[in-house]
Amino acid sequence: MTRPGKKRARAGSGSPGGSRHEEPGEGGADEAVAFIAEQTGALRELAERHKLAVLHYLLGMTKLEADEHMRLRTKRKLS
Repeated sequence: MTRPGKKRARAGSGSPGGSRHEEPGEGGADEAVAFIAEQTGALRELAERHKLAVLHYLLGMTKLEADEHMRLRTKRKLS
């Protein structure tokens, strides 16, 4: 696990310590957050179906965080 505030370097990123620049073929932060929200929603349904209560809860919190992040970024872009 990493500590809060610390970022992991991406495997194969080509730059020591990671980079905030997008690699070719990546859609950026907005697309990443949308993907995370979509996938955690599907995983949450799977956890619920198999009665995995803690995972269901944690994935729900992750989805809420991703949705909020998207909402705030959209709001900032409109300003």
